[in-house]
Amino acid sequence: MEQEAHTLHTWQPLIVPGLLQTEDYARAILRGKAGIREHEVEAYVRARMERQAILVRDVPPMLWVVLDEEVLHRLVGDAEIMRRQVERLLSAATSPRIAIQILPRALGVTTGVLGGFVIAQLPGSPDTVYLESALNGHVTNRPEDVEAIHATYDTIRVQAHPQHVSTELIREAEKAWT
Repeated sequence: MEQEAHTLHTWQPLIVPGLLQTEDYARAILRGKAGIREHEVEAYVRARMERQAILVRDVPPMLWVVLDEEVLHRLVGDAEIMRRQVERLLSAATSPRIAIQILPRALGVTTGVLGGFVIAQLPGSPDTVYLESALNGHVTNRPEDVEAIHATYDTIRVQAHPQHVSTELIREAEKAWT
């Protein structure tokens, strides 16, 4: 659905979304999967990096990202991996086609704490939702599911910092990882 979407909205309470991950960050996350073998990790990392090509095509989708503030401070791999990952977020935030907002950790538990998701808006088709789970993802375009996820996303986004404040929080996190 990413390949066909003109707009993607994503909420991530735990990690940086795959479209904005560095290779090392992705590798560190994937190595945490029980029983995974190194060649599988590398295959998943390659696939994740190939997915990112949509962000540099002639007409990339709009990417609206809301991250829980803890994502900026949760150690994935080591401090150098985190510094480069946060640097990547700062770089992405300068794109006119990518918006990153941070949900303040002071809010505590929010409506989206149960898991991340992506809403894909496709030309001429109903919106499609990808829901993440501990086991695997689930894709649906059932109207009631899509409506519920839109409502959740809107609730989260309205509580998030504006983009300029969010960018400053990302910049502060980069300094903290240096």
